[in-house]
Amino acid sequence: MTNSIYVSVSLSPPSLSQPALSFSLWLPEVPVPADDTPEVLNKALSGLSSRWKNWWVRGILTLAMISFFFIIIYLGPMVLMLIVLCVQIKCFQEIIHIGYSVYHSYHLPWFRTLSWYFLLCVNYFFYGETVTDYFFNLVQREEPLRILSKYHRLISFALYLTGFCMFVLSLVKKHYRLQFYMFGWTHVTLLIVVTQSHLIIHNLFEGMIWFIVPISCVICNDIMAYMFGFFFGRTPLIKLSPKKTWEGFIGGFFSTVVFGILLSYVMAGYSFFVCPVEFNSDHNSFEVDCVPSDLFQLQDYALPATLESLTGWPTVRLYPFQIHSISLSAFASLMGPFGGFFASGFKRAFKIKDFANTIPGHGGIMDRFDCQYLMATFVNVYIASFIRGPNPAKVVQQLLALRLDQQLNIFNSLKSHLIERGLLEDVA
Repeated sequence: MTNSIYVSVSLSPPSLSQPALSFSLWLPEVPVPADDTPEVLNKALSGLSSRWKNWWVRGILTLAMISFFFIIIYLGPMVLMLIVLCVQIKCFQEIIHIGYSVYHSYHLPWFRTLSWYFLLCVNYFFYGETVTDYFFNLVQREEPLRILSKYHRLISFALYLTGFCMFVLSLVKKHYRLQFYMFGWTHVTLLIVVTQSHLIIHNLFEGMIWFIVPISCVICNDIMAYMFGFFFGRTPLIKLSPKKTWEGFIGGFFSTVVFGILLSYVMAGYSFFVCPVEFNSDHNSFEVDCVPSDLFQLQDYALPATLESLTGWPTVRLYPFQIHSISLSAFASLMGPFGGFFASGFKRAFKIKDFANTIPGHGGIMDRFDCQYLMATFVNVYIASFIRGPNPAKVVQQLLALRLDQQLNIFNSLKSHLIERGLLEDVA
């Protein structure tokens, strides 16, 4: 028999002379996922306490996930983008499933259909924008793509408008409030999941190092905070996550900063990681070959007097990116966990332990990526604020798409500007 939660809602009108309107809703509990730890692990760890059994299960599965992460990095940016898309879809499914577990008992139409339709619309919009931006030459070369690119936003709006009208037509009397609640549920999920995954892909195009280092810092902080908390944790950190401790939080911070600096030093020396991911229209393939920018060139930095007296080194050679990695690591360890706290509050609201049971000992995919999405937004903002400058290649692409008379006007304006700056001689 399905367990239920009884929720009483009371609405009081503005006038005290009018009686209050009250009604009740029976909401089914979200099913608790069954333990699907592999049988071989259950047998091997059967003699351990539940605490140590969970520790070993999490550790073994963590190593497996890290190994898989190395493999997809080796396979290149296209595979990474496909993995990001798959993770996005799975996270969306896990969150929507929780809402559907509540919604389904009312037998109202189209909730899951509309949710997936809106996911399709939003992905069409974001990926269409990305294709137009990064595959400009390919888009301009193919007539169908050029038409789709020109009217992309109009098509995207028309698709969304269709879904909006379908939602209005699906409204059922006496369930308006619940349906609008679920409509908001879907859109907030799209905002959290799809928008952030789109930012992750944009970070990837700036160079794989902007994808790998932030994600690795979040993973490192998660692991080290768990380790420090497991062995030394005594002081609770936040009520939303009773198992989180100050010892784990602080230990995770220092470990992540050191890890970020070391990982950045290793990766900054390889063009495969530091070069922007660009599409070569001649070869119809992605390329990560370039002359590394100053951000990835070793430079000498003078040490403060205190550090110089301790180490005996007047200067130290670092990649400038290592300095930026401190900001990334600090955010991953100080602000990133709040994505996890947010997810913990969400799960407590629906009395569930995990979003799903996809990964034994870890929960669902969303349980592993709750901090990553917050990190993706920070990295994108950080790049836009402190790193990215005008891209000459994209400027040239846009100029070549103009009419000949417009190109000539821009040429004359640029020529006059360079003459005024003394970089060209006026031969007129």
